[in-house]
Amino acid sequence: MYIIIVGGGKVGYYLGKTLLGAGHEVLIIEKDKRKCDNISVELGSIAQRGDGTDSTVMEEAGMSRADLAIAVTGDDEDNLMICQMAKKKFGVKRTIARINNPKNEHIFKLLGIDHTVSVTDLILAQIEREIPAQSLVHLLTLREVGTSFVEAKVPADSPAIGKSLRDLNIPEDCVVPLIIRGGKGVVPHGDTLLAAGDEVVAVTTIDHEDVLERVFTGLTLSGKAR
Repeated sequence: MYIIIVGGGKVGYYLGKTLLGAGHEVLIIEKDKRKCDNISVELGSIAQRGDGTDSTVMEEAGMSRADLAIAVTGDDEDNLMICQMAKKKFGVKRTIARINNPKNEHIFKLLGIDHTVSVTDLILAQIEREIPAQSLVHLLTLREVGTSFVEAKVPADSPAIGKSLRDLNIPEDCVVPLIIRGGKGVVPHGDTLLAAGDEVVAVTTIDHEDVLERVFTGLTLSGKAR
């Protein structure tokens, strides 16, 4: 697979290094000469100096034959422009953009960017894992198909403890494929009983992404206690 990365900072560098190790053909476009030189010394001749928002630079990089374009500069506007040009001008089928401001994610989706990665959201998800009072963690959101992967921990005072999955008020569009119990993964069935401290991973619609938190606190989807 031929992958073009625009942005030769730390994110672009390590992303390129990993993709090279996986056997892909990689080119990194970076306008800073020092960064280009460092990439060339460390990874070989895979760096092209230039402005990644310039169509001439894109053409010289062979963007028209790229299987994937990834924009990871520190500027959201540049990342959006790069991905749009890659798709509309050069016909790249898949694009990924780094988002520095999570508020811009909706705009990126509306304008046709295939996938976005928000560093801020990733950090917040990690913080959620470390805060005991926060029981729901968003693992992944696929907005283009309206689906979320979430993880919720069963608190010690949860009314769901000792109940089977089939006895809980879980909507049909919420699937529980995994329970992490005592550091080990358990593939649950309808008669699997929940225990305090269980970490339940679910796949659900965005509208019901907080369903596990509600179930574990004894609330219905309307917000009333059962």
